[in-house]
Amino acid sequence: MKIRLGYVSLSKSLDITASKTLTYTEYLKLSDKDRNLKLDTIIKSNLESLKCILKYNYKNNIHFYRLTSKLIPLATHDSVDYEYVNRYKNEFKIIGDLIGKYNIRVDTHPDEYCVLNSINTKVVSSSISILKYHKNILLSLNIENPKIVLHVGSSACGKEKSITRFINNFNKLDDDIKKMIIIENDDKTYNVCDVLDLCNKINVPMVLDYHHFMCNNRGEKISNYIKEIFDTWNNTNIRPKVHFSSPKNKTKKDYRSHNDYINSDDFINFIETIKFINRDFDVMIEAKMKDEALFRLVRELKYKTDYKFIDDTTFIV
Repeated sequence: MKIRLGYVSLSKSLDITASKTLTYTEYLKLSDKDRNLKLDTIIKSNLESLKCILKYNYKNNIHFYRLTSKLIPLATHDSVDYEYVNRYKNEFKIIGDLIGKYNIRVDTHPDEYCVLNSINTKVVSSSISILKYHKNILLSLNIENPKIVLHVGSSACGKEKSITRFINNFNKLDDDIKKMIIIENDDKTYNVCDVLDLCNKINVPMVLDYHHFMCNNRGEKISNYIKEIFDTWNNTNIRPKVHFSSPKNKTKKDYRSHNDYINSDDFINFIETIKFINRDFDVMIEAKMKDEALFRLVRELKYKTDYKFIDDTTFIV
């Protein structure tokens, strides 16, 4: 099976960021003219940096990448009305053409403020705005099979009622957003079984986060669930994806936090545990050192295994 490695948002090897932002407090201090000028300057800088990051990814054979959620500052703030889809149409097209030319798989993951099943109607409304923003970015970039990673979210009033709220609010979403959503198990509340059952009910793919699985399980063996998890992707025409990170350390306090790098022994153990499935998939490396963590893992895999690397980030087991 073929496995491709990717990383999240920021390249540590480049001294640039596509996540420059502007706080609402800073925004209010500016005049109307200066507000638009400041937003325009930051957005153009972010878009230019994104182009550089994509070119870097291409030159280093990185085929899988997560876009930053901060590409357009204040885009989801209900008191900021700044049109960005048409204003940056040409820039989006250039970037989208690069993604298509380089054949890079791109997706997004809204931050923790996106809670579709909140008991607070204002939070739900804000979450829908966040999802619409991510949809706008993915469509503006003309991403093929665009996907947005989402957690189930709140557990207020119990898991059963919370999952029901999620389903009810999911069903109210626009159809194009529904088709983009993929759901990830979390490290505290919604385990692999919960999310797999939910994904089958609403017919969306499931993202396995292996670190979260290790934090939040009831003694299940991942080998007993991996086929059914991957099968949720059968109708998408794209590979299943897995998130992989390592705990900051083994203590209970820091186990849920991400490490700077990936523990290669744990990664190898995971691959060996599920390799019987013999199915291609992509792995998003969630480590604080981003692409540097990815390439350190590659070096250690080459030393410790006989996996056949076919380029800088892709190997066959």
